[in-house]
Amino acid sequence: MWTDCRDKVLNFLKESHEKLDVVVMPDFFHDRLINLDYNATHFFSIIADVVKRKGGSIDGIAQMDIKGGNAINTASALATLGAKITPIVCTNKLGFQQIECHLKRYRVDFSHVKITEKASITTVLELKTENGKVNVMIRDLGTLANFGPSDLTDSDYELIENANYVCLFNWAGTRKYGTTLAETVFHRAKAKGKAKTYYDTADPTPNKDKIPELIEKVLKTQQVDVLSLNENEAISYAALLNKAISEKQKKLNFNELALEAARVLAKHLPARIDLHSTAFSATITKKKEVVVPIFKVKALRATGAGDAWNAGNILGDGHALSDECRLFLANAVSACYLSDPEGRHPTRRKLVEFIGNAVKK
Repeated sequence: MWTDCRDKVLNFLKESHEKLDVVVMPDFFHDRLINLDYNATHFFSIIADVVKRKGGSIDGIAQMDIKGGNAINTASALATLGAKITPIVCTNKLGFQQIECHLKRYRVDFSHVKITEKASITTVLELKTENGKVNVMIRDLGTLANFGPSDLTDSDYELIENANYVCLFNWAGTRKYGTTLAETVFHRAKAKGKAKTYYDTADPTPNKDKIPELIEKVLKTQQVDVLSLNENEAISYAALLNKAISEKQKKLNFNELALEAARVLAKHLPARIDLHSTAFSATITKKKEVVVPIFKVKALRATGAGDAWNAGNILGDGHALSDECRLFLANAVSACYLSDPEGRHPTRRKLVEFIGNAVKK
């Protein structure tokens, strides 16, 4: 399967295709990425020591300011791969300038960005663990917390009706109206449009009290074509649909539990379940299950891996690649991004080079 998918994906990347028209919503974050060469216990001890001496500095910590937000990061990765992107996101004037600066070289329509007074800001702590890096995101949601259907214009809805893909992200970040936003946008896309609907809620835990409502009003409906999840998200939702998931937490390792959770979701929900994990990616429906291993690379960061994966997944889906080849492509996009020293999203040419070198190894 690996060789067959490699050849098909390489041919796909080298060919010319009609551009996908993709709408992404609704988040953009100013991100400060702090790369810590410590595990959590060691870092907490360093902080405790600084507190004991009534404050002070911790030097030698690598940091960088980057564009953030699931919607904009996915948009960036898709645009770099040649898709036509329109973000409907909210940010302040400085955020709008940053979006333009990062994406102006690509096929991106900036006319639907909502300029607000308060931006969304995240400080991302990347820590070492036995299984690689993990990120802890400390967020100020800004006006994203109150973003909802009332912020959309007739022009936005017309765009939604005519896109190939309508992609919603960061449900927990749209704290007040996230479920209503998903109901409204996906209903409009399905009732009056031709779009395929793609949903990545991101970590739902910050808004956990409203998860049951999200499941009933959105996830259990026919409005979602693809539900994209990582391990934690799959387990969080599946545990509410099947108590056996919680009971299996002590018996299965994290990746095995996530796959079992994805199977539960596929059984209870109409959407195709696309799972991306640190060991494999999978696509599961009531009739079929496909699992593809990830590329083994030295991950230089943890933040943004899922967004890059989503971009490859959407691109492959939009051009009708087989499940195996679509997951292979998504894994390649994510791995290439994670291993890039500057954290750049790969072009098609870069992906071709990456896949060739990865297979040789």
